[in-house]
Amino acid sequence: MEEKSKSKGICGWLIALVVLAVVVFAVVYTIKKKTSHDSSGPAPVPGPPGAVEKKYSDALKTAMQFFDVQKSGKLVDNQIPWRGDSGLKDGSEEGVDLTKGMYDAGDHMKFGFPMAFTATVLSWAILEYGDQMQAVDQLKPAQESLKWITDYLINAHQDDNVLYIQVGDPEKDHKCWDRPETMTAKRPLIQINTSFPGTEVAAETAAAMASASLVFKTINSTYSSTLLKHAKQLFTFADKYQGSYSVSIPEVQNYYNSTGYGDELLWAASWLYHATQDKSYFEYVTGDNGKAFANWGSPTWFSWDNKLAGTQVLLSRLSFFGSKDTSSNSGLQMYRKTAEAVMCGLLPKSPTATKSRTRGGLIWVSDWNALQHPVASAFLAALYSDYMLTSQTAELSCDGSSFRPSDLRNFAKNQADYVLGKNPLKMSFLVGYGEKFPQFVHHRGASIPVDATTGCTDGFKWLKSTDPNPNVAVGALVGGPFLNETYINDRNNSMQTEPSTYNSAVLVGLLSSLVTTSSAVKSFT
Repeated sequence: MEEKSKSKGICGWLIALVVLAVVVFAVVYTIKKKTSHDSSGPAPVPGPPGAVEKKYSDALKTAMQFFDVQKSGKLVDNQIPWRGDSGLKDGSEEGVDLTKGMYDAGDHMKFGFPMAFTATVLSWAILEYGDQMQAVDQLKPAQESLKWITDYLINAHQDDNVLYIQVGDPEKDHKCWDRPETMTAKRPLIQINTSFPGTEVAAETAAAMASASLVFKTINSTYSSTLLKHAKQLFTFADKYQGSYSVSIPEVQNYYNSTGYGDELLWAASWLYHATQDKSYFEYVTGDNGKAFANWGSPTWFSWDNKLAGTQVLLSRLSFFGSKDTSSNSGLQMYRKTAEAVMCGLLPKSPTATKSRTRGGLIWVSDWNALQHPVASAFLAALYSDYMLTSQTAELSCDGSSFRPSDLRNFAKNQADYVLGKNPLKMSFLVGYGEKFPQFVHHRGASIPVDATTGCTDGFKWLKSTDPNPNVAVGALVGGPFLNETYINDRNNSMQTEPSTYNSAVLVGLLSSLVTTSSAVKSFT
């Protein structure tokens, strides 16, 4: 009797365990099914800026300082101890005040084309992520740096159809190695006009002024109106007298050679539409000019020379947030489809993912200034991710595969993290950030001791010095690694160790997007 009772007890327990297992399985299956279903729906819309991510906050504060390093003119509240007043006679030979603005890279040139692009991208970053900049006290520095450039651009535009586009002779400038505060080389001016047109530079400057007018609209309405007036005049000039500055002024080809001006016309008109809500600019980009210049369906890399990818993302926000008659425009839809193709190319698991990457996952396009493209691409990806989140757009379809806004944000983070030190070299490419960063930056002012007395040519001993730079070019984003992820830390290796002001603009945009999360601004006005 004892054995029979024991057997029944065991059997009962087994039945109970089986029933329990079935119940647990059913609950888990239901939860998984529900989770899987929910994952295809829109993610929650971010609210006001949330928790700050310290590494991106620290990196942003570092990157923002490079604009101060690059300033020309009579400095105000100078925060860089080894910098002082410089370029105080720039423009004086023709009665123009071109003392402000920023030096292009490690030299003392003021190139209007990339400087205007710097202003446009910095404006865009402020307009999209000003609240996130404010959360870490970087909004005011960004606005001040922007105005330092736009003050220069206003003075450079002396007549409706005249724009000064360069200060200094690069051939002579590059034969010197001296501090900007003591430079002695002559600094001639170059202008574009109706006889020597430069559509891309005029249009990029129009884009800079139109976007900046939005930044200053609620801060200084008079200044904003001035910027917008110049933007309209410059766009008319650029469009009416079409011609590449690389053709009109062949000597620029050795430095910032343009591959075309159609992208700048669309970029400028897009910014003017955002600034004015004037339908004629919208029709300009979505009509015949879009068909002629937009290269719809063909993804490109965003850079100082090619603005198409930026234009596609910028116009996509109208598709996400614009009025019904605007968002349904067939031309606008082509911009959005091309923007989606750009995004699909960036996502590493997409069927159409670009093969242009290092083994460590960095987008890699060029030996020269290699970090420009991955940082600019990541900035665009962060923007598009935020547009999707805020508009409750759940998925992006890439040749049959679906991706979420979080995938784009993760890509942006991966590129930023690589720059900040998560790479095979375990080195930050942002000078002044992290424990290990470049010490031999190709930058004249940083390489020469403040108390050194040098002329034009005897300063080259500091270029050739085997000692690290005596001054830290804080915030400089150097050129970056080769495809094999090597980096030659040599001051004379300008291909990899020279920073540029426009690189800093896209980096500030990227880092501002990652500092924290918040919903995208649905309108700039």
